[in-house]
Amino acid sequence: MRYQKLGNTGLFVSELCLGTMTFGGEEGMWGKIGQLRQADAEKLVGTALEAGINFIDTANVYSEGRSEEITGQALKNLKIPREDVVVATKVFGETGTKGVNSRGSSRYHIINSVKESLRRLQLDHIDLYQLHGFDPATPMEETLYALDNLVQHGHVRYIGVSNWAAWQITKALGISERKGLARFASLQAYYTIAGRDLERELVPMMQSEGVGLMVWSPLAGGLLSGKYSRDGESEAGSRRQEFDFPPVEKERAFDCVDVMRTIADSKGVSVAQIALAWLLHQPVVSSVIIGAKRPEQLTDNIAATEIRLSEEELKQLDGVSALPREYPGWMLERQGEYRRNQLKG
Repeated sequence: MRYQKLGNTGLFVSELCLGTMTFGGEEGMWGKIGQLRQADAEKLVGTALEAGINFIDTANVYSEGRSEEITGQALKNLKIPREDVVVATKVFGETGTKGVNSRGSSRYHIINSVKESLRRLQLDHIDLYQLHGFDPATPMEETLYALDNLVQHGHVRYIGVSNWAAWQITKALGISERKGLARFASLQAYYTIAGRDLERELVPMMQSEGVGLMVWSPLAGGLLSGKYSRDGESEAGSRRQEFDFPPVEKERAFDCVDVMRTIADSKGVSVAQIALAWLLHQPVVSSVIIGAKRPEQLTDNIAATEIRLSEEELKQLDGVSALPREYPGWMLERQGEYRRNQLKG
């Protein structure tokens, strides 16, 4: 297990992060994603920590707060030293009484939510507190001042965002610099070999501004696990049978799976491991979030850290998954070629 800096901070996190969305679900969407109770969730947490994972991600909306409760209790039951684990959670979605102010990124909702998350997690601080989405109803300054207050008071160590556009993050970073406020350390975003959209704007922004990347749904909701076929058949119990998310261009995904399967067979590993290994080879990635319902599934995913893809294999994977060229990308590439060559000497 390798450890990498989270963005432009001094915090090192494992290249894999344990996601807890499968903890505690009962009815509706959360029940379809996962229904792990305390004992089974603790097995996964224990397996992850023993493998060297020091990073756990949850959210206050996962299973309506039960994911945070189970995660916190697991760390307590397993007697994990607080300094040995980096705990991340999120705020934005509807919580509590579900009143008119029980959602969004207002100071009101953020301050109320962090107290509840700390209570459920049984912690005195949260290592990484993330905005789960963009709130068009709250001024950025209000949100950033609220988050900075949490950092100054010691309730939160670092702050981040999830599912924001490049221009939104850049604007927020500018406000933070101008006002002397805590800046976003990371972005949690969807990224897979079959869904490389963030490479257009978000990746250049992160590389320029020193923002780390946490990848969610690295197997595209299981579609890249190798369990699915083009004709729509899948193994029984596969998640996408119940919850078809995130949106994926299926033919493009299966073209990627075909190439990954060939590479996987040659190495004697699973297709899922190749999909994860491809992400781990991307320089912009700080950590890849993996979730599981069974210990053997988690163990298989963890084994992806041992796979090294050759230049030829990466070339094959990049070729089958390359994004269609779009403006202004192709113009920037064309006009900047001469100057890029000058930098190479």
